[in-house]
Amino acid sequence: MPVIVVGADTELGREVAAALTARDGEVRAFVTDPSSADPLRALGIKVAVGDVSDASHIEGAAHDVFSAVLISEAASDDRERSFAASYEEVVSAWKQGVIEAGAKRILWIGPEPMPGSSETGVECASIDSSALSAGKVASEAVRLDDLADLDNP
Repeated sequence: MPVIVVGADTELGREVAAALTARDGEVRAFVTDPSSADPLRALGIKVAVGDVSDASHIEGAAHDVFSAVLISEAASDDRERSFAASYEEVVSAWKQGVIEAGAKRILWIGPEPMPGSSETGVECASIDSSALSAGKVASEAVRLDDLADLDNP
């Protein structure tokens, strides 16, 4: 089933996207930095470039995905954000975009829980990126994405 990694132009996002390509299924990436697109494409990943704070950009890139992997670092690093002034607004735009695109599952990767995760109406899981190496975070993202049901891991 298709999966998108929002923030795939971060170090952790690249690691997760690459790990997801090791199994069957379409992998997509959403990035802000156009120079990060070619290395991802070389892995067979479909890449969309846009403003990470624009829900409509996220929605278009995530159309008909099953899962969305959201890398929290991309909501708070130094990249330009034209449509949101705060971390919380960026995360809200991500949730809105992937849910409106039809995502059934959100995997949040960051050192803290996803703001408003109980308000999504879809399956959600968090991976604490401060407690694991990038490789272990990526492996856990693949494992969670492959589960039939997040309530029965």
